[in-house]
Amino acid sequence: MSKVKDVCEKFIKPVIEKMGYELIDVTYQKFADGMNLIFTIDNDIGITIDDCEKVTRQIDPILDELNPTDDKPYILSVSSPGIDRPLKTERDFKRNLGKEIQITLFKKLDGKKIFTGLLKDYSQSTIKIDCNGNDLTFEKELIAHIEPIIKF
Repeated sequence: MSKVKDVCEKFIKPVIEKMGYELIDVTYQKFADGMNLIFTIDNDIGITIDDCEKVTRQIDPILDELNPTDDKPYILSVSSPGIDRPLKTERDFKRNLGKEIQITLFKKLDGKKIFTGLLKDYSQSTIKIDCNGNDLTFEKELIAHIEPIIKF
């Protein structure tokens, strides 16, 4: 984990949680416009642009004081994870129990990298899905990506 992410999670996460939001992720990475510090937030009723603006106004002065990038310029963004966001947190898995998800593995297993099924169970180290009547269990360390299947 990067120093920037560590500092942000230690000092900014409690501020965001006190405001009634969940901090899903902190990303510090280079884009075409330069370095970007992105906070992804959520709550039970969804995130609006007003929520993002409110959090930005609250954390911007704290970030200025903390100086996690050691005076290197960055663009601050606060965003919603979107309805198709990857499953990462305990809350994500709990919310998607019994729903269809897609698991993408780092390496092929039985000739496949992508598996789709209903999320049956999860633990700290495994994910269990019902794939066409067959229970499949995957070690989390082998999983590159887990996302919900969105049907309209």
